[in-house]
Amino acid sequence: MMDTLLAWSRAIQRFTEWSGQTLSWLVLVLTVLVTYDVTMRYVFNAGSIALQELEWHLFSVIILLSIAYAHRHDAHVRMDLVYRSQFVSDRGRLWIDILGTALLLIPFSVLVIISAWPFVSQSWLHSEGSPDPGGLPGRWLIKACIPAGFLLLVLQGLADLIDKIAQLQQRKS
Repeated sequence: MMDTLLAWSRAIQRFTEWSGQTLSWLVLVLTVLVTYDVTMRYVFNAGSIALQELEWHLFSVIILLSIAYAHRHDAHVRMDLVYRSQFVSDRGRLWIDILGTALLLIPFSVLVIISAWPFVSQSWLHSEGSPDPGGLPGRWLIKACIPAGFLLLVLQGLADLIDKIAQLQQRKS
């Protein structure tokens, strides 16, 4: 049973790694767009609302869909004062990770997904776009990244939970 769960965990982690690496290219795209936009605005006195909206849309996509990748690489906020303390053993850290993931990360992420769903579906039903003249259509696509990003985080959280439980079991034997 644990071997099957660990195989699923590895598959999720490979997907998280792939998605994070893929999204990292959007940072380069965003950098080029911002440089172009700033140059056009301040050197040539020509701006574009659509380009500015595209910048914050890309920023939103990068942040929301990279949350799982950040969690995978332990680049998230945690109470390191306690976690990294000399008074907490490796086994204690495993328990902190297991309980934190099971009791906080996954329930909170599921709550965000459930809460965001009406917000996204209403936006999609009304084909919501930018209220600004010259703005971008399809704002529902950006809003859909909220539940998608937290779904990826739930999956990565489950993968981490499986790994931490397996590590805890190995320490017992």
